[in-house]
Amino acid sequence: MSLEFLVGRTFDNAMLALDLKPEYTGALKELGFSMEDCIDEERDAALGNGGLGRLAACYVDSMACKNYPGWGYGLRYRYGMFQQHIIDGYQVEAPDCWLDNPNPWEFPRPDVTYTIRFYGHLAPHPDNQANKKASGSPARFKWEGGVTYEAMAYDMPVPGYGTKNVGNIRLWNCKTNHLFDLHAFNDGRYHDATGGKVEAEILTNVLYPNDNHNQGKELRLKQEYLFCSATLQDIIARFKATCPGRPLTELPDMVAIQLNDTHPTLGIPELQRILVDDEGLDWDTAWDIVTRTFAFTNHTILPEAMEKWPVPMLDRILPRHMSIIYDINLYFLQSVERKYPGDADLLRRISIIEESYPQQVRMAYLACVGSHHVNGVAQIHSQIIKNSIFTDFVRYYGADKFVNKTNGVSPRRWMLQCNPHMSKLITEVVGDESWVNELGKVKVLEDKVNDEDFRRRWWEAKQRNKERLAKFIEEVCGIEVSPQALFDVQVKRIHEYKRQLLNILGVVHRYIELKGMSAEDRRQAVKEGRVIPRVTVFAGKAASGYWMAKQIIKLINSVADVVNADADIGDLLKVVFIPDYGVTVAEHVVPASDVSEHISTAGTEASGTSNMKFVMNGGLILGTVDGANVEIAEAVGEDNIVTFGVVADEVESYRHELRYRHISGVGDELAKVFEEIGAGTFGDARVFQPIIDSITRGGDVYLVSIDFPSYIMAQRAIDTMYLDREAWITKSIQCVARTSKFSSDRSIEEYAEEIWNIEPHPV
Repeated sequence: MSLEFLVGRTFDNAMLALDLKPEYTGALKELGFSMEDCIDEERDAALGNGGLGRLAACYVDSMACKNYPGWGYGLRYRYGMFQQHIIDGYQVEAPDCWLDNPNPWEFPRPDVTYTIRFYGHLAPHPDNQANKKASGSPARFKWEGGVTYEAMAYDMPVPGYGTKNVGNIRLWNCKTNHLFDLHAFNDGRYHDATGGKVEAEILTNVLYPNDNHNQGKELRLKQEYLFCSATLQDIIARFKATCPGRPLTELPDMVAIQLNDTHPTLGIPELQRILVDDEGLDWDTAWDIVTRTFAFTNHTILPEAMEKWPVPMLDRILPRHMSIIYDINLYFLQSVERKYPGDADLLRRISIIEESYPQQVRMAYLACVGSHHVNGVAQIHSQIIKNSIFTDFVRYYGADKFVNKTNGVSPRRWMLQCNPHMSKLITEVVGDESWVNELGKVKVLEDKVNDEDFRRRWWEAKQRNKERLAKFIEEVCGIEVSPQALFDVQVKRIHEYKRQLLNILGVVHRYIELKGMSAEDRRQAVKEGRVIPRVTVFAGKAASGYWMAKQIIKLINSVADVVNADADIGDLLKVVFIPDYGVTVAEHVVPASDVSEHISTAGTEASGTSNMKFVMNGGLILGTVDGANVEIAEAVGEDNIVTFGVVADEVESYRHELRYRHISGVGDELAKVFEEIGAGTFGDARVFQPIIDSITRGGDVYLVSIDFPSYIMAQRAIDTMYLDREAWITKSIQCVARTSKFSSDRSIEEYAEEIWNIEPHPV
């Protein structure tokens, strides 16, 4: 269950899965069309925002390819988060109307609809007396009144590569059967006549409505419940149809549900409601089914990203669920009290209900209590959540409930499809394309490290990818870049903790150094290899309400305008911000990178998946000791990754020191960068002053000033490494050869064996 599925384009993926691309390409050519032009006509499905949604798409792909009977459930958003335009350096949002044209890759299921209720009131269930429930067990209720809508299913098949198995993503669209109120129309209340239809459509119109205001929060809560209720009703209906006559107590033997972050957590009280109120099971039996069915993947460490819902809002919109959550919390706290009597502070800390004003429901805590396993998504992340946000739960449940499942990405999409030049070489060495579903076979590339002809063709494949990206950049951004330069890439959501700011400040530092040389010195430095021509590529969206992230985008583009127009610098340094980042943009960028940056403040990035994509395509990583970077370093070798910065255990002590520091505490190199920005070199300095203040006067929460010196040293190390082309080619080949751990196939096999208890079922 995931509120995001960032599937990208379907046509190319489907042709590859069916092994039909050569035939289709030939047929189109005979008709006078180019396959590339045809593929470019397809819009990306706007069903996600970033790594969470792309991970979910990779996992459904892997379930199909590894012959697991797995589906994804989500929402069919009419509009994506937004289309990103860059105007005068600023991000400007426009509607992402990806469904304006019919989507040929979906199948409407008008026969699969479920009623979803909001608001209303609770009435005692008429069967309460007849059932004579045990004393102390919560009673059944009838949830009545309020407003009802219909959730209708749309299916998006996911064909498995090299197998007959087909996965499925079932997406819910909200509608109402009350399309037109004739009485309201006749009374002159024209808005009311169609109001029900409009209200229903709003529920699945927009991915993640802005929740900076109350109406947005309510809409997001309704979205989450619509998604959860329709999904759980459908799962139970499929169970009854597939296993006629089998009792619901066997549901956990036939169904495993994985919660992809906290957004689907309302599924826990919803299943409890269905089992108790609709199916007539007693509370304890129902709760046993719930806790043996659900497992929970946590994706964040940041406290501000931990989802909470105000109790008054939840009680008004979902009154039955609020009462169930109260009961879940009561029985849980009673159990904790029996184990640790008299520890009132523990009860306060571990309670699902946060005693704030107003009270809040901690969704991560509810997911933890209602699931049989909780997993992080990288070794370091899983350890951090056990030591921080879930430490009290580890104490109560024991460590066995908390496991690690390191993320992975699909080799089909992120090697075979996006990098055909490299894939062709791998297939040649392996002997066939079986490596696409068994990535461990790429290990044989190590045998080719000293093969001169293979090394030459490997370098040529990378250069062809860089030429393709250079052409894409010129078409989209109007900037000419040299494919001979080192391509340094950072593409991901724009966020302070991901530290695109550290990157662009480093670019300004490089620019200052280049401008400080005479023209002759620059020529000599290039000749001697002391200066490596570089193209720095950024891409990513800032959340529409995230002002600081938008200011960072403005700074990047303002620096780019100055640097790219500087005739003295020429091709020695170019800065590019590619707008409207998504899967298709990534498919151009990932194969072309020489270096990719994954430089989050240590202890803030749960895992990352773009780091895996880049290393799978022969690019080196420049990163902090954070997320999956740690495991990538272990896999590819410490010599094939460049790390810098403080480690997670040191972060809090540095933050404590920085709270009381002013401008005098910034190092000399960073101070020069701030002086250049303050002097108006990149436009009105007042625009960028809040960014500087966040570091010099705002506590520098993300340790930009602390890590800046080691970041500059790491960049110099990259320059030195790139100068030795032969050593660089060796590192590139080794990165790909040692990358098999980061296939989503491995991730899914671990989930299947250790959490879901399922086996492959080939068709």
